Amino acid sequence: MALVAVVMGSKSDTEMAQDTLDTLSKLGISYEVLVASAHRQPEKVREFATQAEAKGFEVIIALAGYGAHLPGVIASWTTLPVIGVPLPTSDLKGLDSLLASVQMPSGIPVAVVTIGGAKNAAFLAAEILGIKHEEIKKAYKEYRESLRKG
Repeated sequence: MALVAVVMGSKSDTEMAQDTLDTLSKLGISYEVLVASAHRQPEKVREFATQAEAKGFEVIIALAGYGAHLPGVIASWTTLPVIGVPLPTSDLKGLDSLLASVQMPSGIPVAVVTIGGAKNAAFLAAEILGIKHEEIKKAYKEYRESLRKG
């Protein structure tokens, strides 16, 4: 059973999501990938988000460009932690995506990493999951130790 759902609004975002997927794999974190657009497939997004916890997901990573509504829409339908990854897909180089992701109303939070911060989304997921899953906590601690050693 996958612990993390990685959701992107378009198949064209797959390349930018690869760092997330690679990092999750390196840390031994199981994941599933879903392509669902908040604008073109709102019912699919709602169905996913309302059923995510029952399917065993514990964290959701949502990558989105332009208006970046996907993380917020998902967060509106679930109480699972949602990590938004604003993508640099527009003429504004992702600034629009960043602002849309962080400007959530009170009570519907989305954790947001830097523009294009796919790796950090996976690391943040590891920190969250490490509270409950000792093997993930250990893998992430080992990674952090490797940074100190250079």
